[in-house]
Amino acid sequence: MKTVQLILCGATLCCAFVGSAYGQSNTTESYRTTPNSITPKSDNSSSDWDFSSQFFQPSLAPDAPYGKKLSSEKTILPYQPLREADVFWEKYIWREIDTRQKMNQPFVYAKLPFIGVVFNILKNHPNAPIYADDEFKTPVTLAEVSSRLGAGKDSTFVVDPDTGEGQWKVVFNDFDWTSITKYRLKETWVFDQNTSRMVVRILGIAPIRQIEDRDGNYRGETALFWLYYPKFREYFIKYDTFNPLNDSNSLSWDDIFEMRFFSSRITKESNNQDRRIQDYSTGRDALLESERVKQELFEKDESLWQR
Repeated sequence: MKTVQLILCGATLCCAFVGSAYGQSNTTESYRTTPNSITPKSDNSSSDWDFSSQFFQPSLAPDAPYGKKLSSEKTILPYQPLREADVFWEKYIWREIDTRQKMNQPFVYAKLPFIGVVFNILKNHPNAPIYADDEFKTPVTLAEVSSRLGAGKDSTFVVDPDTGEGQWKVVFNDFDWTSITKYRLKETWVFDQNTSRMVVRILGIAPIRQIEDRDGNYRGETALFWLYYPKFREYFIKYDTFNPLNDSNSLSWDDIFEMRFFSSRITKESNNQDRRIQDYSTGRDALLESERVKQELFEKDESLWQR
């Protein structure tokens, strides 16, 4: 009798072991392989990558002893209509905002940097127009931008040092917003002969990211995308930023750009060779060339106004 019981117990344990091994084989078969036999899958959809959420934690209690007007209640002040027949003179200008300058500190406000505002707008408004070029010809999506940044969900092949076997594991790549140190602006200067004044309108804004190698050495800069500013104004008005002069008088990002509350340097003017200043001048000469273009704009305004 004992012999029969021992045989039954052994058969039961054997079946359990085989079943467990079979189940484990089914669940890990696609992962336990060599790197050359499978291509890792990458999923950089915007739903998996939510960089901006770290800056938008709702307050659970009033943050002021009085009732503040909510930013969401603000609306933009529409531009004054400009007729093509009234445009006497026009010039396209590109300029660069360096966030390391003191006047541009709101762009890197630790609680809510400008790049966080932009990505939050893109997340909540998928139809907000962004483009790959400053002529707004090639539209791009947030998923494409996150893929270029290398952010979001990805997979990597990990080898177990004990068994020597490897498997694919899902990892999340973070985006370092401090790598955005500059912003490029494209604007148009128009002399309206109906009102006899120079009108400046921003057309596009591009975040500029520093490129570094694995050793942390600077390799260059690249524009992530170009957002079409006229369409983003209705979103920028909803986001406040730091006002270094008065905490009670908050400034929206629409205020920052419309009041030109930033410091910048001209990097290009429209020309027949489509060259930037850095293409034909460097160092001190480039700074002097930027000032020359700035002075010409001022003198043009004065000469046209006196007509």
